[in-house]
Formats: sequence, structure tokens, C-alpha cells
Amino acid sequence: MFILHPRLAADTLLLGDFPLCHCLLMNDMHYPWLILVPRVEAIREIFELDTAQQQQLLKESSWVSERLSRHFNATKINIGALGNMVPQLHLHHIARYENDAAWPAPVWGKHPAEPYSIDNLQRMNERLHEAFADAGDIHFKWADR
Repeated sequence: MFILHPRLAADTLLLGDFPLCHCLLMNDMHYPWLILVPRVEAIREIFELDTAQQQQLLKESSWVSERLSRHFNATKINIGALGNMVPQLHLHHIARYENDAAWPAPVWGKHPAEPYSIDNLQRMNERLHEAFADAGDIHFKWADR
């Protein structure tokens, strides 16, 4: 049975689900930052997924990356699957800008997370709904709030 790692649950907000992955919003106003977590039990590495799951993960990751890049006018999309602190397989997708709080360094450890205020979270949700509106050939189901 799939269970989201407690650290991911504490640091993020569930946006919804793709066919394979939970899509989470990192609770940090510094960056548009989404995390994909395959809903597969006891997986730590991409190679542990079967071929169809690997292909679906790439499809979902590419779709999220393209939406972040286009709708947030990002200079660069950083994608990472470190897993040093949270062993459960998860992929970070972070929209980066030349003027962001950590540029050009990686975001990890640069600044403490700044949780979303209620107003800023509402605005981010609106922007993400716009970004995800044209689903194309991928299915995304928003979480009930």
C-alpha cells in the first residue's frame, strides 16, 4: 500500500493526481516548486519502476516542466531526485529565475522555506489552475479541498 513519506506530507500541499503520481506544491513562496511522487509502494529509484511506469513518469514530469516554464516564465526548470533526506522516490520541479533567492546555486539549504500566506496560496492555486487547464493528452485530477 502506498503511503506518502511524512516529511513530504509535512512540507507540501497536495494539488492532485496524475495517472501515476501525486502532484505536490512545496510550501515555499520563494519558488514555483512542484513535486511528483509515484504512487508505488516502497520505491526509492526510477529504475525500480517497471518500463510503463518509467515512461509515464517521464510524461508527467515533462508535462509539469513545460507548464511551469511557460506559465511562470521561468529562466530554467530545475528537476531533481536526490532522496538523501526522503528516500521515497520523488521528483522536484522548480521554476528558477536569474533574480530568485538562490540563483544560480541550487535551492537546497540557501534560505529557510517561507510558507505560503493564505492570500499567496490562493494566487498560486489560481496560477496553477490556469497552467494545468489545457491538459492535452494527460489526465490530472485536482484534490478536494
